[in-house]
Amino acid sequence: MSTGPIAKLDVKVTPRASRDEIVGWREGVLSVRVTAAPEGGKANAAVEALLAAAVGVRKAAVRVASGQTARRKRIEIDGLDRAELERRLAEL
Repeated sequence: MSTGPIAKLDVKVTPRASRDEIVGWREGVLSVRVTAAPEGGKANAAVEALLAAAVGVRKAAVRVASGQTARRKRIEIDGLDRAELERRLAEL
């Protein structure tokens, strides 16, 4: 468990896409696409890996906190506050 800041982020996931990518913000929700299928946690793992690489944190720092079986998910990222997370995403 982290003792530092934890950024929370709402994400809308499109699985089985042609490539892994962060599409952008829409009404306060980050839209992402992943090639993985939504079965056996594969799409969730792909979202965690994509976001970790995009914001420069280790994969273990990113987790799906809620919405494991839904397209809309709540993501938590250890070690970043919300302002720093948004700054890093804006640089993409």
